[in-house]
Amino acid sequence: MLADQFLKDELNKFAKYVIQQSRSNLTKGKKNASKELYNSLGYQVSQSAKTTSLAFNMADYGKFQDRGVSGTQKKYNTPYKYTNKMPPTKSLDSWIVRKGIAPRGKGGKFEKRKGLNYAIAKSIYKKGIRPSMFFTKPFAAAFKRLPDELVEAYSIGIEKQIQVNISK
Repeated sequence: MLADQFLKDELNKFAKYVIQQSRSNLTKGKKNASKELYNSLGYQVSQSAKTTSLAFNMADYGKFQDRGVSGTQKKYNTPYKYTNKMPPTKSLDSWIVRKGIAPRGKGGKFEKRKGLNYAIAKSIYKKGIRPSMFFTKPFAAAFKRLPDELVEAYSIGIEKQIQVNISK
């Protein structure tokens, strides 16, 4: 029973570190415009009679921000790529306003952004999204810092126990 509590405590420390560093990386990397991804980061440690497991959660698009997406002209080392569809222009609309690049007319009123949305979507389609590794790097660093006795005692299944669930 004491070993189970030790494992649970270590997994909680591990997960808190990963989440804290991931959030810090999002902010430092200026990938935090809406705070949606930042706020969606979380984890859950569960215990049953035979296993203790850890699951990470984040908004669906977090995997693309973390691992990147290859464009049609620029390639990255990632499993994701644009092939025949551009990113949706609707999702870029509010991002353009938050970033302060939305066109304004006389009197400071916002003007139509359809052309700008399309131009940015086309650029992303061609150039892709550069991998930020905001989650992968802290995860790998924290995994290396796990106590030796924990890794030795649970090495058979520890990599299977720690999983990343991407959900909203």
